[in-house]
Amino acid sequence: MEGGGPDVIVVGDLMVDVSVAARALVTGGDVPGEVRIRPGGSGANAAVWAAAAGAHTHVYGRVGADLAGRLLRDAVEERGVEASLTVDAEARTGTLLVVRQDGERSMVADRGANGHLSPADLPARLRARAVLVSGYAFFDPGSEPAGVAALTRAEAPVVAVDPASWPLVEAYGSDRFLAATQGANLILANAREAETLTRLPVLEAASELAKRYGRACVKLGPEGAVLVQGGRMFSARAGVVEAEDTTGAGDAFDGALLAALARGAGPEGALEEACRAGSRAASSADNWPG
Repeated sequence: MEGGGPDVIVVGDLMVDVSVAARALVTGGDVPGEVRIRPGGSGANAAVWAAAAGAHTHVYGRVGADLAGRLLRDAVEERGVEASLTVDAEARTGTLLVVRQDGERSMVADRGANGHLSPADLPARLRARAVLVSGYAFFDPGSEPAGVAALTRAEAPVVAVDPASWPLVEAYGSDRFLAATQGANLILANAREAETLTRLPVLEAASELAKRYGRACVKLGPEGAVLVQGGRMFSARAGVVEAEDTTGAGDAFDGALLAALARGAGPEGALEEACRAGSRAASSADNWPG
């Protein structure tokens, strides 16, 4: 961006991901498996993929005053992301437990310091070519004001929000989420999230969300994605890959899409780049770009 500012700003969670892969779990017994610990979180994931796509990227978030928080900062900065992370002396760094079976996953989240992200952790103006705010911020009473503030303070041609989790959208309330995120002009949802928000089949949901936000992108997993804007629906196919771990694939899609839009790519080109990034993330147990 001219003047040295970032191309992409991300406001979202930074988490330590503990990934467990096992063929089956046995209640009260032991099973062999693979356990990995790695950096993650919706904000960190999207930011590193945006940076990998060539965007000058800045992430805002909150971590604990612990080893995990320091490691997360180092991890994103090593990937070329500028990080403004408030250190919370009273909360631990967020942790996500991911149990993987057959390429899909179940998750247990302890948002920790992420749940205390506040408007004071953000600058008065979020100036960039594209700003992404994770929906997770809205679902915790402690961080909800920060989510609203991020959208209000965004000064960018593209201001995007990702609902992040259909069960959390459902618990929070679809109408409430739509009202809270009215400052966005692009929504990045997966199929289940889009259907939950509109109570419509997925393609109809994409069109309905575009009417509200101006633009709507719906991620369809192995089927690719669609983007609706200006009354037109654009689509792209996902690459053919064997899913190793789908955790973070949607975040990778988001980061690559915003990086492409930030440099002026058209809707079809941006979708294709985003689908490639999502496929790469899903096909790797590490999830971050190599």
